[in-house]
Amino acid sequence: MVQLDNIKDDFHKHVLDLQDEITNTMYGFDASLREEGGLTEDLWQRTDFDGNPGGGGRTRAFQGELFENAGVNVSCVHGTVDPKFAQSIGGTNNSMWAAGISLILHPRNPRVPTVHANFRMIQAGEKFWFGGGADLTPYYPHEDDFHYFHSVWKEACAPYGTYEAWKKKCDEYFVNFHREGEMRGIGGIFFDHFNTGDTVKDAAMVKEVSRSFIKSYFPLVEKRKDEAYSPEDEDFQLHRRGRYVEFNLLHDRGTSFGLKSNGRTDSILISLPARCRFSYKYQPAVGSPHEKMMAYYRPNNW
Repeated sequence: MVQLDNIKDDFHKHVLDLQDEITNTMYGFDASLREEGGLTEDLWQRTDFDGNPGGGGRTRAFQGELFENAGVNVSCVHGTVDPKFAQSIGGTNNSMWAAGISLILHPRNPRVPTVHANFRMIQAGEKFWFGGGADLTPYYPHEDDFHYFHSVWKEACAPYGTYEAWKKKCDEYFVNFHREGEMRGIGGIFFDHFNTGDTVKDAAMVKEVSRSFIKSYFPLVEKRKDEAYSPEDEDFQLHRRGRYVEFNLLHDRGTSFGLKSNGRTDSILISLPARCRFSYKYQPAVGSPHEKMMAYYRPNNW
């Protein structure tokens, strides 16, 4: 038990450090985030199902010139949960501990992709596991960007032999099933309930893999942030953001987990874009880059 507690404490410290690294990287790209209103940081606390202190977190909400809105959040929660919820996640009793980082960056320029990532450790009763991943939602068919993003995660997973399985799981999870199987982006990696029986080794692996996030995404920001874009590019971006909202509210298990575990609602829903659009029976213009992009919201061998 002492060893497990040490692993949990160390994992919590890791995600706090990673939050700082990502924040500082964002500052390097978007100076407006350092100005008044650019960052709202909340240190929050929660109560558990029985009304006792149940941990909390550090939410960072960003609004800037390059990053229109973004959230880079860390939480460490514990205590009792609704017994029905505990049963639904496979817990052996109604106690829970969970720590992790969750982030979503929505750039203003539609030539820069949206990105999402999270890495977490969860204990439910006597069971514990790891989960997480990272996925990309682009709005313009820069195929070399898609290959690059996947190549970084392929390299990160290579020592563990997990890339193919985690890519497949990502392709199958981030899907708007009500939209004829349309993915919300071009995938990445995703894993859940990961536990080989060697918790020390598993924790070290997840920490190491998570460190690849900055390398996977910010070179794409550097490459695309100054590209000119058209009203048609922005219209397509807002339409696809609408599909992003549909997935997060209808299918995302992380959203459901956060709300049902008495998490902080604003910190959970920070994944939603500041602006989006619903267009009845939307179709991009024939022959446009956006029509081409629609074909990429399906599993591909990147």
